[in-house]
Amino acid sequence: MDGHRCGFITLVGRPNVGKSTLLNRLLGEKIAITSPRPQTTRNRIPGVLTRPDAQLIFVDTPGLHHAKRALNRFMVEVAEAALWDTDVVVVMVESGVGGDGAVGISPLIRETLEKLQARQKRTFIVPNKIDRIPRDQLLPVMATYAEFDFAEILPVSAQSGDGVDRLLDVLASALPEGPALYPADALTDLPERFIAAEMIREKLFLSLEDELPYSTAVTISSWKDMSSRGAVEIEATVHVERESQKGIVIGKGGQMIKRVGTAARLDLSQLLDTQVHLTLFVRVDKRWTHNESSLRKMGYES
Repeated sequence: MDGHRCGFITLVGRPNVGKSTLLNRLLGEKIAITSPRPQTTRNRIPGVLTRPDAQLIFVDTPGLHHAKRALNRFMVEVAEAALWDTDVVVVMVESGVGGDGAVGISPLIRETLEKLQARQKRTFIVPNKIDRIPRDQLLPVMATYAEFDFAEILPVSAQSGDGVDRLLDVLASALPEGPALYPADALTDLPERFIAAEMIREKLFLSLEDELPYSTAVTISSWKDMSSRGAVEIEATVHVERESQKGIVIGKGGQMIKRVGTAARLDLSQLLDTQVHLTLFVRVDKRWTHNESSLRKMGYES
């Protein structure tokens, strides 16, 4: 197909900058989980958008941060690896100005931008959350990042969609010419089990808010397709690190785990377009976030 473009676009940035929200907005479908808490995304999340002129394959990544535990090191490794195995990089940053009118670039973002510039990687800087600041404050934000010799600075609001259509057009034109790599109706190449586990983990974060640290994971232990009954039966395990955390997840009289299960079941029914029977179990796996072999058992493998 003459003039058709296709390629990979990696989304990187600090935790909670809005990468997953932007991915869902770009695709018009929810495949990446979101929550107000940073470091929600732990894996590489691919999403496919097919247009008549181009196929854009987005890759959402964990937030860039200083890693200590094995889980955090894994997340940073996933994000950094995705920087180089891609055609275009989108570096998302906060749209914000300090009380004195100053705009700063965090050391991690500056280091990332310098690496990308040194390797001459096709990069776009995307200030997000422009709906939260007066428009006249965008100019100092854009001026600050103009010191880097990149293709363009494209402000957006992933929440409202402001600026997203233009971003899509610019990214599509930046991709190399080539045929589509995925079928036109493809949304992601992630298995349904992975997305289901992520949806359950999202409901845990949203229901528990600040009560539970990030030492939670979800694995699917059983998946039965009962087509004759128009349903899918799923059993999943919530992994925590301490007995006290298990009590928080279960809640008084089992009310918390019931609430999480009900919310997750609604999303899963919509995802799978069928009735879902979901059973959740809670298990203590001590210090699993510190142990690389435990990470692999939870499905965190680079």
